[in-house]
Amino acid sequence: MQPLPLLHKEICTSLKATKNLLAFSGGVDSSALFALLMEENIAFDIAIVNYQTREQSHEEEAFARALAKRHHKICFVHTCKLESANFEHYARAERYHFFEKIIQEHHYTALLTAHHLGDKLEWFLMQLGRGAGLVEMLGMREYEQKENYALVRPLLHVSKTTLLHFLDKRKLKYFIDESNASPKYLRNKIRKNHASVLMEDFEEGICKSFAYLEKDCEILLPPHTRRIKNLFMIQKSDDDLINIRQIDKAIKLLGKIVSHDTREEILRTKNCVIGGEVAVCFGEICIFVAPFVQEKMNKKFKELCRLALIPAKIRPYLYKESFDINALNLSHKP
Repeated sequence: MQPLPLLHKEICTSLKATKNLLAFSGGVDSSALFALLMEENIAFDIAIVNYQTREQSHEEEAFARALAKRHHKICFVHTCKLESANFEHYARAERYHFFEKIIQEHHYTALLTAHHLGDKLEWFLMQLGRGAGLVEMLGMREYEQKENYALVRPLLHVSKTTLLHFLDKRKLKYFIDESNASPKYLRNKIRKNHASVLMEDFEEGICKSFAYLEKDCEILLPPHTRRIKNLFMIQKSDDDLINIRQIDKAIKLLGKIVSHDTREEILRTKNCVIGGEVAVCFGEICIFVAPFVQEKMNKKFKELCRLALIPAKIRPYLYKESFDINALNLSHKP
């Protein structure tokens, strides 16, 4: 077993300079992260979503409120009821909408989640089984910069077993979500049949491998993207594999996940709208990714966009957000 979980020093230093919101559930992972942040004297508040799917959901909410009160923290609570079909997808969208609303209204600058090494391995194996590339298989990163906040996952190098040991040694309370064992979810099958076995036997090696793969990924996918608000301008490559990975990364930053078929459609059409929400257009100079909106534009703005070689599907977003087309400096690569 690896040593008791320690947050990376760089992350601790960073979090002491930001206003932090912890995504909390009362489970093993977020309870351990709560305690670790307290030990490091990092200031934070918490937010919890009660989906009302289990009897203990209300106990978890009460626990979160009491824990926050005991440690003089704000506890934001969102209660909702979602359709059972594709629950995981809608639950994720609901909670991140809730978190981002809090971030915007209360000016938090970092959102902390308690994803751990096991979560990273499960995602890796799921994508491996679907036929994904390295960038897609790595998935979660310790630090991701969103438009208005940083998404930080400080526990990605720590196993669930280590987190349990940490909590039990300190006699700290936590809840076990029984739905995490339900075989109806693919991730749970991957965890039970593959990830848990691998983690038990090869935890240290898996952690080291992910660190090496992250470095390889940085070489494979160098940053060649400019972002202004929610407009992404990606330097085109002769290699469509590099193009689609950059596009995929931009779309994820806009809160959407694209399928293999959608990626194929993007490369085939070079000009499409994803799910009615995100426009992806290959221009003369770069690839544009932006929210898809419908907005009536004046003739002068349309002409400026035409002269700047900005694709038609991108223009309404720029108009709505009052972009200065000349200031985009599209005569140069991103």
